Amino acid sequence: MAPLFIVPRPRPARPGLDKALYNRHKDYMRTLTITDAKKNLGRWLKAAAQGQEIAIVAGADIIALRKVEVAALDTSYAETEYGATPESLAHLESGVAARYRRQRKAGKLRSLAQVEAVLEKANAH
Repeated sequence: MAPLFIVPRPRPARPGLDKALYNRHKDYMRTLTITDAKKNLGRWLKAAAQGQEIAIVAGADIIALRKVEVAALDTSYAETEYGATPESLAHLESGVAARYRRQRKAGKLRSLAQVEAVLEKANAH
């Protein structure tokens, strides 16, 4: 892997605590401009996936680029990520099922075969 380079970082607006945080930030995180991040995005994604702290400066904000774990699609995800309760999820599920039944009864739903036929017809023109 080619050596990483460091882009000049913005100076803190206030002295004191901001300066201490800024100094800690520069010791632990690679900071990039948007242009540099776009030019070498694959490189920075790989570095972030390997656990390196990478940040992109966007105006006055610093956006961290880091790997996140993906949870299985079950109710625990909705509970953890959105604070949904089992009752609210059951209510949502029954609402979606009712909407599905109404649309099916009204003839608004299409099978995969019907969608493929429409696409083939559109591509033939």
